[in-house]
Amino acid sequence: MTLCYTLFQLAEKTGAELVGDPHLQIFDVADLESATFRDISFYANSRYVSFLQSSQAGAICVAKGVPCQEGRSYLVAADPSKAFQQLIELFHPPLPWSGFEGIHPSAIVHPTAQIGKKVVIGPHAVVEAGSVIGEETCVGAGVFVGIECRIGKECKIHPHVVLRERSVIGDRVIIQPGAVIGGCGFGYLTDTAGQHMKLNQTGNVVIEDDVEIGANTTIDRARFKSTRIGKGSKIDNLVQIAHGVEIGPHNLLVAQSGVSGSSSTGPYVVLAGQSGVVGHVHLEAGVVVAAKAGVTKNLTKGHYGGFPAVPLDEHHRFQAVLRQLVKASQRAKKR
Repeated sequence: MTLCYTLFQLAEKTGAELVGDPHLQIFDVADLESATFRDISFYANSRYVSFLQSSQAGAICVAKGVPCQEGRSYLVAADPSKAFQQLIELFHPPLPWSGFEGIHPSAIVHPTAQIGKKVVIGPHAVVEAGSVIGEETCVGAGVFVGIECRIGKECKIHPHVVLRERSVIGDRVIIQPGAVIGGCGFGYLTDTAGQHMKLNQTGNVVIEDDVEIGANTTIDRARFKSTRIGKGSKIDNLVQIAHGVEIGPHNLLVAQSGVSGSSSTGPYVVLAGQSGVVGHVHLEAGVVVAAKAGVTKNLTKGHYGGFPAVPLDEHHRFQAVLRQLVKASQRAKKR
């Protein structure tokens, strides 16, 4: 079914100020470059100013203070990205979780497992003994829920996720396909002959409320206590969290970053793509680690980059000096 709203209706739904034709009909959302006269787009980054000027979009969602061209239509919002997200959800409402209701006949649920009201368990999922699944949680096809796991309410566990034994998942948690929660930590003792003896990891993983975990991310269980992911934190795809790590609330961990065993972070820490943190260090609240940086010691609030990670402005100065040294060396060779 094709949806259609007037610009006036969209302004009412987003709380934005309307500039232009209130009767303009909008049929979809699109980016500035590909939008047509039937679409609404948005502008929230000055890098795309050329697209703003040339876009064929019927209307554009912009921030207050952005100049509006005469003869064009706009929605002016305090936060155009947030307003545009409302429009996306309006034109593209989420699909239902599954065509199945309740527990699929091919799923295997142990008799001692406790399943809450309105839970959906997809084809070929396995729920082991003593596990508890809260009401309105959806468990996708091929998911494995190990012995004595606890999953809160309104969670979305996507296909082929593995929850190892005694994992604890809070409310409204989203786990994307292929993630492994509670695998054995990487711990060995090496004897005098150079042989490696595996250390038992007897702890678990605790994921607090409103966390999202990306596809194929791995979070290892602790050796003794709990590996913990704090409330509201968002973890991208292909992230590795080692045993005994404690991630604080509302952290952002971007793709291919990794945190080694027994390290911890405070609230609102950001690890950019491919950054790494060694074991047994602490990152205080508000630390931001740049892409590909390597953290080797405790860090206080601030921005850091490079290896070993140093304050970002210091890293930039070092890179500038290094480039000058390379140029000087090249000039000297030509003499």
